[in-house]
Amino acid sequence: MRKPVFIIGIILAAAGLGAAAYYWQYLRVPGPAMPRPPRDIAGLPEEGKGPGVEPAADPASFPLKLPPGFAFAIFARGLEGARVLALDPGGNLLVSLTSQGRVAALPDKNGDGAADAVVTVLDGLNKPHGLVFGPEEKPRLYVAETDQVTAYDYDPLLLTATNQQKIADLPPGGRHFTRSLVFLRAARDHRLLISVGSSCDAGEEQDPQRAKILAVDPDGGDLSTFAAGLRNSAFMAVHPRSKHVWATERGRDDLGGNWPPDEINIIMEGSHYGWPYCYGKRLHDDKSDPAGTHREFCQDTIPSFIDVPANEAPMGLAFFPPSWPKEFRHDLLVAFHGSSNRAVPTGGKVVRYRLDAAGNFMDVEDFITGWLTPAGALGRPVDILITDDGVIYISDDKAGVVYRIAYKLMDN
Repeated sequence: MRKPVFIIGIILAAAGLGAAAYYWQYLRVPGPAMPRPPRDIAGLPEEGKGPGVEPAADPASFPLKLPPGFAFAIFARGLEGARVLALDPGGNLLVSLTSQGRVAALPDKNGDGAADAVVTVLDGLNKPHGLVFGPEEKPRLYVAETDQVTAYDYDPLLLTATNQQKIADLPPGGRHFTRSLVFLRAARDHRLLISVGSSCDAGEEQDPQRAKILAVDPDGGDLSTFAAGLRNSAFMAVHPRSKHVWATERGRDDLGGNWPPDEINIIMEGSHYGWPYCYGKRLHDDKSDPAGTHREFCQDTIPSFIDVPANEAPMGLAFFPPSWPKEFRHDLLVAFHGSSNRAVPTGGKVVRYRLDAAGNFMDVEDFITGWLTPAGALGRPVDILITDDGVIYISDDKAGVVYRIAYKLMDN
């Protein structure tokens, strides 16, 4: 009787190992490598001090470090899982609360630089992430859930979204379950782009709608592939002059803490960006393709526009509007969410990329730092929204807040 028992034990062990391998490759979502925050950043600065307030604490000890001329305040609190930001036609800020299944509005009716309330616009959604208002004259709010994109008639006075219309079905869940949205801004092309990440870390993708940016008409219809070979383009933005779509891209795991690079890409229709066989500047992924059968294929892919250090986790990105002073004009801000599987955490900051008028990369520098401390992460910046009148909003899904960074616009 021992032999059958032994064989059964081997079979069960093999099944367990197989299940573990499947989970690691396809279902695992790496958890943060950051300890509990040493202090509550949502309590800074003191409430009731008004917009653009300097921190109540000694500036030398205040955790977030901003460039000269900028002032920090908490715009809204109690926003667990705050992700994508959008401005409605009435100037109200909206935020997707992905982990709560909600979309909320943050009105500031008295203009004091702090939200008056957190108003639920939509509830009971399936991991809502991307938010964007459409090109129609009548306001329509488009929302990307993990399994679909829907559009709503939107009232900026009542802060309501009604008359739901399904625009597209999407493959649900997977390793990368967030979906992001952006509208093309060409004169005669207003298609909606939808970013859908891969179901796995680095392997052959079986779903033809994954690891891609898809396109669909604003009123719905058949989905088409706009660009492919994109492991997880978590956020997108349109360059104000070229009208090209730029996207942040999260690199694969399991190649060490310092490799491969994350990326910022310029998304061109009909192009392939390399995943899962290549990354960065057309570098071949020897682990994903050990036989080297796709080495030559890498040379026909689109290389990264800007390489980002591994595990910085670039997410939201926003261009400074033309109304800002010349020293900011054309530049790009990117939120580095921070590492999730690195022994020594990195990221947790907002970075400024200096670009010329044509969008060519010139230099990079830290813009806001201080979230990541030796004792733990105070927060994790996610999305960035820059207004014409000198305000930068930043969402933070760890601290559950939206920050308001104010700058006094001078003559330009």
